[in-house]
Amino acid sequence: MPLTAGIVGLPNVGKSTLFNAITKSQVEAANYPFATIQPNVGVVEVPDARIDRLVELFKPKKTIYTTFEFTDIAGLVKGASKGEGLGNQFLSNIRLCDAICHVVRCFEDADITHVEGSVDPIRDIEIINLELVMADLQTVENRIGKIERKATMAKEKDAIVEYNILKKIKEVLLEGKPARSLDLDKDETLLVKNFALLTLKPMIYVANMSEEEIGDPENNENYQKVKAYAEAENNLVIPISAKIEEELSEMDKEDKDMFLQDLGISESGLDKVIKAAYNILGLCTFLTAGEDECRAWTFHKGMTAPECAGVIHTDFQRGFIKAEVYSFEDIDKYGSEQAVKEAGRLRIEGKEYIAQDGDVMHFRFNV
Repeated sequence: MPLTAGIVGLPNVGKSTLFNAITKSQVEAANYPFATIQPNVGVVEVPDARIDRLVELFKPKKTIYTTFEFTDIAGLVKGASKGEGLGNQFLSNIRLCDAICHVVRCFEDADITHVEGSVDPIRDIEIINLELVMADLQTVENRIGKIERKATMAKEKDAIVEYNILKKIKEVLLEGKPARSLDLDKDETLLVKNFALLTLKPMIYVANMSEEEIGDPENNENYQKVKAYAEAENNLVIPISAKIEEELSEMDKEDKDMFLQDLGISESGLDKVIKAAYNILGLCTFLTAGEDECRAWTFHKGMTAPECAGVIHTDFQRGFIKAEVYSFEDIDKYGSEQAVKEAGRLRIEGKEYIAQDGDVMHFRFNV
């Protein structure tokens, strides 16, 4: 399954406009390894200047960037955790996502009605966060009800462990805090992962601003409020103008670069959101390069060389012998694989090697 971020937000905050930009930027089906793209799913390339550089050097027949999915989560209003609006659909959709992109309105526009009657980003954030907390509280209480007898009376070991973790999570949720604010160890995290708690998922705040203000977001009072709120939670906030993103999605690369330059912006907000979603999930990229294909591959931080080989094909992992590895920085510096070898920068790594972001790898295997 591809990794997915769910886009949530109250009505009229710019969520749909952002999603339209994502779908217009969508990867062609030929470059996407999964069969069917649902109407509410957008598949985008993760921007990577390293692949662009490898293409310059190798001039391959084919270029493939790594991809990331965004799901438009519909139907979130106050009371969603109790089934208001499309609450049940919202909850089922978001449980399947790996991360949450929370779009918050930070622009004033009298022509666009706010569902709560005024623009107040912190109130809006807290409405959605409370719905996530309440949904999780219901999940946790239901589970506690099922195992409490086993833990307290039958004294079953596994039930006791689970019961104690759930009680700890319940206390935090009753305080209105997300489950991710708890410092769970690796075993505890693995255990509660089965419950698909919404507030355990990493979150990025996306501050949607006007076209006039996006060039200097620090001067936007609403953005400053969201930024302070996000920092207090140890979360990221990314300023965007969803309207501009939609315009950018219809331009070719040259026009897009010129438009961003005119705005005084180095990269689009959508690119920043994609990279941030990729990073908060602990994802990295290794690269393969040659005359046939230059390609980026996603792996989880901490994976070994054989595990990375398995990302390409299970046979590569099963029959792994060794990996020929050099860093992107080295080929960028020396200009060719041959020059990298002559400089003594190509390494032979075995089964214990922990892959690094930006490694260019060639696997030897035998099955």
